[in-house]
Amino acid sequence: MVLFELQLLETTLELTLMPAKSTVSIGDSVQDIDAQINYDDAISYWSDVPPTVDGVLGGFGEQTSVPKADIVGSSTFMRKLKTRWSAEEGKEKYGIELGAGIGRVTRDFLHKICDKVDLLEPVEPFVERMRVELGPLKEQGKIGEIYDIPLQDWKAEKGRYALIWCQWCIGHLPDSAFLQWLDECRNGLQEDGLLVLKENNTNDDDDIFDPEDSSKTRSDKNFRRLFKQGGWKLIATDLQKGVPRELYPIRMYALKPLNK
Repeated sequence: MVLFELQLLETTLELTLMPAKSTVSIGDSVQDIDAQINYDDAISYWSDVPPTVDGVLGGFGEQTSVPKADIVGSSTFMRKLKTRWSAEEGKEKYGIELGAGIGRVTRDFLHKICDKVDLLEPVEPFVERMRVELGPLKEQGKIGEIYDIPLQDWKAEKGRYALIWCQWCIGHLPDSAFLQWLDECRNGLQEDGLLVLKENNTNDDDDIFDPEDSSKTRSDKNFRRLFKQGGWKLIATDLQKGVPRELYPIRMYALKPLNK
């Protein structure tokens, strides 16, 4: 999902019934899935979704365990990494949430571990709601810029961020655009900065296309292949706990560029 809060994967039944051509082994020379991803279709889909926690989480809102479990899981993961990232001397511990939805992750978590947070989200109704949700934090000086642009159009300011957080949205980028995005992240990180991705994985080595919102879910194997190809070191990874079984596995990846 490019720039959207969550691709929580439709029901297991829907995924099982996907046509065979909607899956592709990562070793295939022609990636049929990437050719099916359509950014305009994705924007159209998410623009019709209610700008609420339940909406951006695909029906797994505050009436379920997902929002709280998500924040607890992210907090636990980052506590384990507290000595592995820091702000450069004389700089703020600046973060950015990419694919921020209505700003839920920043509101409930990122503002607690960063001095200030930028956000990026292209869906207009989500951005409007985000400004309301984050109003109190804005008054406290915890919110920086809000970029209402697509993820693939983001040009990171060199060395701005101690933390880049991207959750449930990278499935809207085909692999080639994903690698270009990794280059932007490298440019945007401070010397001891950290990139964190939190995404669903498929249960095998194949990626799966979701025609409803025009995104794909990557396998853990494909993520690791792309990290290596893009010149990134995986320093930690963990699975999210406490979420419904009908969801595909949710995995957190902490990364540092090899050439910084």
